[in-house]
Amino acid sequence: MDSLTQLTFGAACGEAVLGKKIGRKAMVWGAVLGTLPDLDVFIPLGGPVNDFVYHRGFSHSLILLALLAPLLAWLITYIHPNTKQYFHRWVLLSFLVLEASVLLDLLTIYGTQIFWPFDTKPLAVPILFIIDPLFTIPILLGVMAALVLKRQNSLGHRLNKVGLIISLMYLVWAFSAGEFVKRKVAEKLGRQKVSHSQFISSPAPFNTLLWRVVGIDKDRYFETYFSLFDGETPLFIDFYPRNLALMAGIEAHPPVVKLQRFTRGYYAFSTVGDYIAMTDLRMGSEPNYVFRFKVARLNGSHSIPTEDERLNIAQDWRRLSWVWKRIWRSIPQS
Repeated sequence: MDSLTQLTFGAACGEAVLGKKIGRKAMVWGAVLGTLPDLDVFIPLGGPVNDFVYHRGFSHSLILLALLAPLLAWLITYIHPNTKQYFHRWVLLSFLVLEASVLLDLLTIYGTQIFWPFDTKPLAVPILFIIDPLFTIPILLGVMAALVLKRQNSLGHRLNKVGLIISLMYLVWAFSAGEFVKRKVAEKLGRQKVSHSQFISSPAPFNTLLWRVVGIDKDRYFETYFSLFDGETPLFIDFYPRNLALMAGIEAHPPVVKLQRFTRGYYAFSTVGDYIAMTDLRMGSEPNYVFRFKVARLNGSHSIPTEDERLNIAQDWRRLSWVWKRIWRSIPQS
């Protein structure tokens, strides 16, 4: 999830667990704990592809963070010795925020290595877009209420809890919507006789009413969208080549191997000038994908492995107007 969501969620948990005992310090430390796992983005891991595939690795291990929680609680009580009598609550808060922040990341399409180091496979249950206002706003309003209202009045504390409950209920809604979308899309693909070996669905930007679907069929992939208001309307499906022939000669190139594994098969190749680029098809939309990497250089009929380099892609935010229209009626991509 985005940094604001992680920060406010941590602050809300801090208020819920310790706010009545120690005041606003609980929110501050909750916010710090909420952002801690994602600080791995500042650690250079050996190149653009490594930075991409190893993000949300060790720093998002449920096992490692569970072991870290008592140490962080000790550090906090060392900084604030007058709160040592609440050490066990600090442990609870540290454990709750660290584990929850990782689980929130698990609910996006990216992929999170929650069982590192025993299993480094990136897992995802994509039921939220990386920024979802309907999840974040209730928490943010609750935190603001707890900050603004006087401590002698418990209204702010109660409103903070209400914000957390509303957002957690939204997660239940999002999970239910995701399961419904997977079932309906599978049915429609079957009725439309669309051949595929796998497909994945994830929310379109900033909502859980419209879902983007990408599927793989050997040397091609398809992209389509499904709205919860579509009913039995057939899917508008666009097909594109994966250009797997471009992989010849670079199958064992480390960046290619790592991207194949990390994307779980949702990748394609293309040419960019004299170079071969490899694209993660899960994030972004055609043709503006978020993660594309140069992995080889063309030399006549041969491909020469090169150092990986991330391509900067300008996002077309004008598509958001299409997303809004697509929620309410079934129309092809413009």
